[in-house]
Amino acid sequence: MLEVNHLVKTFGSLTAVDDVSFTIPDGTILGLIGRNGAGKTTTFRLILNFLKSDSGNATWNGNPINESLYNLIGYLPEERGLYPKETIERQLIYFARLRGRKKADIAPKVDEWMERFHVKGKKTDKVKTLSKGNQQKIQLIAALIHEPQLVILDEPFSGLDPINTELLKKSIIDLKRKGLCVIFSSHNMENVEQICDYVVMLRDGKAVLNGTSQEIRQRFGRTKLFLESGLTTEEIAEIRGVQSIASRRDGSLEIDLSDPEAGKRIFEKAARNGYIPMFNQQPPALEEIFKLNAGNEHE
Repeated sequence: MLEVNHLVKTFGSLTAVDDVSFTIPDGTILGLIGRNGAGKTTTFRLILNFLKSDSGNATWNGNPINESLYNLIGYLPEERGLYPKETIERQLIYFARLRGRKKADIAPKVDEWMERFHVKGKKTDKVKTLSKGNQQKIQLIAALIHEPQLVILDEPFSGLDPINTELLKKSIIDLKRKGLCVIFSSHNMENVEQICDYVVMLRDGKAVLNGTSQEIRQRFGRTKLFLESGLTTEEIAEIRGVQSIASRRDGSLEIDLSDPEAGKRIFEKAARNGYIPMFNQQPPALEEIFKLNAGNEHE
């Protein structure tokens, strides 16, 4: 279990991480979200003890994280670091040996890992001959091939096409099923919402939201309504609590409510016309909540 306790890190007058705390049990995935400059990468570096915190700490199963625990950790940094002129095989074996594994144990598994991640190429190919997406897969394999217990992935979906994104999501879920503790950062809220057990949102170094995706969404109330009925937009706009109305490609309406109770009023009015093909009132998506709460920093 990873425990992050009141981490604080300043750089001069800038507070990059401001009293951040969360816990990730084994077999759990946590998504760390926030705009560029929110403090995600700095938080990872503090957890790994690459940076010294001003106060607070991070522990793994109650023990401070230091060099004695690094062999138990798989880390994918945001800045990729492969050797382009080395072969895939030599590179993966090298990184595994840095994490205390023997060549004789790792070499037979290289083909298996490449097949698992659908890497296009042979293990004897040099990294520079691979596409950007396949290079990223090799970087990810390098973070996992030594079979860590704690996995930290900084923007792992960056640059991947939809097919490889789905492949990576399934791989992360597999890590959870094996009982690993996983934390990753992402700008894609759909990925976060689909696979994360918990979400922490940072803004200006502070944790402004913390909980499961559903818990976070429920805090904002059922202010999103999808409707297909006989009502016109003018009739809906007259109802108290309706904030905005937008037409969707399928002909239905997307209605934002300032008051969730407006949904009842819309339903009652629509029901007077008989059958309602669609009425779906729900909390805002995590993507919308992100836009509302992530702050105004430029990307």
